[in-house]
Amino acid sequence: MDVIHERVAGLDVHKDTVVACVRIMSGARAGRTCRTFGTTTAELTELRDWLDGSGCTQVAMEATGVYWKPVWNILSDGGFDLILANAAHIKAVPGRKTDMNDAMWIADLAACGLIRGTPGLDPGAEQKQADLRGPMRTRKQLCREQASHVQRLQKTLEEANIKLASVISDILGVNGRRMIEAMIAGVRKPHKLAELADRRLRASPKQLYDALHGRLTDHHRFLLGLHLRQYDALTEAIAAIDDQVEAQLTAMDQEEAVSGQARFRTLITLLSAIPGVSALSATTILSEIGRDMSRFDTAGHLVSWAGLCPGQNQSAGKRRATRLRKGAPWLKTMLVQCGWAASRAKNSYFSAQFRRLKSRRGPQKAVCAVAASLLTTIYHMLRDGTAYQDLGTDHFDRRPVEVKAKRLVGLLTKLGFDVELRPIAEAA
Repeated sequence: MDVIHERVAGLDVHKDTVVACVRIMSGARAGRTCRTFGTTTAELTELRDWLDGSGCTQVAMEATGVYWKPVWNILSDGGFDLILANAAHIKAVPGRKTDMNDAMWIADLAACGLIRGTPGLDPGAEQKQADLRGPMRTRKQLCREQASHVQRLQKTLEEANIKLASVISDILGVNGRRMIEAMIAGVRKPHKLAELADRRLRASPKQLYDALHGRLTDHHRFLLGLHLRQYDALTEAIAAIDDQVEAQLTAMDQEEAVSGQARFRTLITLLSAIPGVSALSATTILSEIGRDMSRFDTAGHLVSWAGLCPGQNQSAGKRRATRLRKGAPWLKTMLVQCGWAASRAKNSYFSAQFRRLKSRRGPQKAVCAVAASLLTTIYHMLRDGTAYQDLGTDHFDRRPVEVKAKRLVGLLTKLGFDVELRPIAEAA
């Protein structure tokens, strides 16, 4: 195999150690030197100096959890190009796996130009984006914890035979919270708890009384207080993250005003015009993919990186069914949530696309297709700086007559009919 880079290095990164292999071509033979370094700042600096002294022009490493980030940050000051590879794309031969062999394998692949960097995981392009990504991911985790505490609150109420969730849609809304706090304070009589409800509540007083008539013990009151305090603490933590994100966006916009680039808030407002995409969703999406779309050759490359398109599985001329790849889990889950919201939007292309695919592929695959369309739309809006223009619910009805006729004939054929089409003029 042709050698493209004569002096390269491969790094096998772990929590406490980094195994480095320097590969240098000498004539037709390749010489390899392997060393093991620690992951402290001093030892990583020593690794950088060793790679500089060896004359390496390219250094490749795997994206291993978060352990690669400090290695990348320190090596980025060296005089060589860094490549961050997806570990699934550079698997070594089974049966010969050691840390030393992994480092040599990465170096061999880098020398032949067979490692493709992962654009979405490269923090060197936009460090500010990487700093914004962390709080947004933490915020999502805290929201998930909040939802779990709400479920535990509801479970405790069900154990006490209090059917509050059957008469109130949100048990931690104004009315539900007022009643739960009264239960924690020691109020057990159903009619007193029912009196705390607002008169605008849809449930009747009799329904409230029946739902609140249970057997609430001190054990239940303790658990209710515990989960409610945890919920409130998470609410304060989420508010603190929102304040931090707002301050960071303000600082980023001030820097971009000087450099002449598009403001981050402007891009958030631009993406918020898409059906199903809120300001929070737009902030999360931008923190994951950035605003520089030049790192992706086409919209298809971005969709593939996000894991919203199926892989290829073809053998003997036949294509087999495949599933979506894992891709970028934080980005994919957010886009799927936006896809569900867009599928319910009225008079939009995405709702028409969802209904069209749902009938023959099911709702799960349909919403994934909508998410892929959303990401394609976002790619072109960020690349070209254009505003969102909806194609309309009748977009699929504006196709050529031949295409629509072929689709309808296919449906009739599946129902067991033999169809022959003739234009009206010829039939007359």
